[in-house]
Amino acid sequence: MKIAVVHGPNLRLLGRREPHVYGSATLEEINAALHSLAKELGVELELFQSNHEGEILDFLEGVQPVVQGVLINPGGLTHTSVSLRDGLSGIGLPVVEVHLSNPAAREAFRHRSFVAPIALGTVAGFGENSYLLALRGLMAHLINPTTES
Repeated sequence: MKIAVVHGPNLRLLGRREPHVYGSATLEEINAALHSLAKELGVELELFQSNHEGEILDFLEGVQPVVQGVLINPGGLTHTSVSLRDGLSGIGLPVVEVHLSNPAAREAFRHRSFVAPIALGTVAGFGENSYLLALRGLMAHLINPTTES
């Protein structure tokens, strides 16, 4: 089994960018923690980061045939990108949205997510652990999918 992990705009700045909001872990440290958990869960990861919406969409289309799900931190695209929402919906794979901080506890413009309505769920506010919780949730769904009404 293989999962795509997408890190959106500005996430290469983790560890330096507003650590009081996003924590002190770098993207490399988060990816290492994800790889460690993936090994424990018996899943492969396809990691990707871009500051460019079109590159993210191209990546998602490219990996669609070879992954079984998507874990995505869309960054600022969460609140602005209908194209990203449509691209995620269009590939027809289970998606889990992840955020280091809790957008609902931040500025009003961060309260709306275009991704959340098409995602299995959203994990937010737990720092780097948000990624790990999201990967566990996505894997649990893939191993034992539940019927939604």
